[in-house]
Amino acid sequence: MNAMVSLLKRNPEIAEIASKPQVAQSTDVADLLLTYLEQLGVEYVFGIPGGAIEPLFNALARSERRGGIRHVLTRHEASAAFMADGYARETGKLGVCCATSGPGAINLITGVACAYENKIPLLVITGQPALPSFGKNPLQESSCTGINTLGMFLHCTRYNSLISHPKQFEAKLIAALQRATRTPHGPVHLSIPLDVFRQPSPNAFPAYNLSALLRPSSLVDDDALETLREMLSQSKKTVLLIGGWCGEAIASILQFAMLSGIRFVTTPDGKGLVSPHHPLYRGVFGFGGHASAEALLRDEDVDLILAIGASMGEWNTGGWSGSLLNERLVHIDEAEDHLARSPMAKFHVRGCIRSIFNRLIERMHREQEQSKPDFAGRRAAPEAQGSADADAQVTLAAPYEYRSDATPIKPQRLMRELGRLFPPTTRFLADTGNSATWAIHYLHPLADRRLGERRLGGGERKRVPGRRNAYGGWLRVVMHFAPMGWAIGGAIGTAMGRPGLPVVCITGDGSMLMNGQEVSAAVAENLCVIFVVLNDSALGMVKHGQRLAGAEQIGCTMPATDFAMLARALGANAHTIRSPQDLAELDIAAICARQGPTVLDVLVDVDEVPPINARMRVLANNL
Repeated sequence: MNAMVSLLKRNPEIAEIASKPQVAQSTDVADLLLTYLEQLGVEYVFGIPGGAIEPLFNALARSERRGGIRHVLTRHEASAAFMADGYARETGKLGVCCATSGPGAINLITGVACAYENKIPLLVITGQPALPSFGKNPLQESSCTGINTLGMFLHCTRYNSLISHPKQFEAKLIAALQRATRTPHGPVHLSIPLDVFRQPSPNAFPAYNLSALLRPSSLVDDDALETLREMLSQSKKTVLLIGGWCGEAIASILQFAMLSGIRFVTTPDGKGLVSPHHPLYRGVFGFGGHASAEALLRDEDVDLILAIGASMGEWNTGGWSGSLLNERLVHIDEAEDHLARSPMAKFHVRGCIRSIFNRLIERMHREQEQSKPDFAGRRAAPEAQGSADADAQVTLAAPYEYRSDATPIKPQRLMRELGRLFPPTTRFLADTGNSATWAIHYLHPLADRRLGERRLGGGERKRVPGRRNAYGGWLRVVMHFAPMGWAIGGAIGTAMGRPGLPVVCITGDGSMLMNGQEVSAAVAENLCVIFVVLNDSALGMVKHGQRLAGAEQIGCTMPATDFAMLARALGANAHTIRSPQDLAELDIAAICARQGPTVLDVLVDVDEVPPINARMRVLANNL
């Protein structure tokens, strides 16, 4: 204390400064952005730094020091969007990714476009050079006077804007978040120049409460619901087609199916929402699907098909199969663009899917109490209950190969073992190509996975303002715009969103060579991600597609690659798998407990043809 007094006496200028009241450090636009994201419970921003976005990283450094939102360094910007996608699917929160101007922003576009087509809510932040330099050819300029990245994002975002003044920031951020988190969900993009990012915020604290502004709706069309009830009461045999957008409603849908005794099938992206051992499940309809599912939809006794939360694209309709798209169809969805793809349906019901099925269940309970004979009073007939063994109720394309002990290992047998070896809490992500096809058709996890029904009479978790319930399910694939390598980044984002649970990424050697550098990101974050590489020295889906179509065999073969050696070079644990015996010898418990990724380099039988008949049918018909 005496030393301090002495110092002040010797230095009057210091004493003058010390005597003035201290003003709190000003908040710049980048800090305010993170404060708003904290309102939404966002924990991570995925991306790569650069000069034009430096203020955001300065704010992230300050945030990390106080235990707030932190940055996750990716190895490529596309993977930043893939990781944000995986994080959003797992947590139900907003995924956030960022990149610098120019090539950084452009590299994001593949992942952003994937999220757009799959309706994943992302906030995409890109930098720009300072406003006064626009038009002067600054480094990596991407404004309207350079390589116009804003124009590029226009077609793959729900909202897309340049913030040219700090006073625009909050209004445009709120508008973007509303578009991202309300149906239809999707990515939104804000491009922020360097000088705008650095300027003090007009408000030191958020001026708006996002919980109120982003509150989800639970709208139901009562007239349409009553019409649907009448159709159900008159139907002799109904089938449900459960799509990938049923996530927050799946418990109510499955309870409705059990109370009504109605069998169901799923789309490829809907498979992960249900247990494949559910007694009423009859398989996947569409890409990589099962004959049992198609047979059920083609059953002439079925007079009503309820397609629920299905986007009605090529991969989840069996290539627009006539067995589904006909006058028996009722399409239930919250997204108008989904409903626009089923004009042939006899009826549309638009609204919150969970609210619709909650209303149906509540009415069923009331009518049961009043002993009114109605469709609600029916129960599944004994023959509808099926078997606890998924094989008994789902028709596999190659049941012998599914249990084959051959070496090299059959892809079918690999899927069987993955489902048996990993615990029920495992999240599986399957990459575009053969990986997705094999997983959709043959991956059946442990039978003790919960069936997903909510408790009778209610008890489900309420919707959280500004946040969807997680809807990824145990198996996650992408539909429509389906980039190779999505599952590699997506698996890392999933693991970030749910630490402690094993995440299995099923990918091919082509995707691994394209995006496999992200194993290094999993190493840096000590994530329990198991990368299963189907190694056949080829772009498998291309190779088999060319053979089945009688096309030229070109552009599909690659040199043999030792992915186990590559993984070790990146710092990961690794094993080479050639046979079912090699899999059986793995210590899966130790792998799942390990703080860090593991790569399984699986040398699969190169001659096994994946179940891609629906895709080949579309290509052959030029639809």
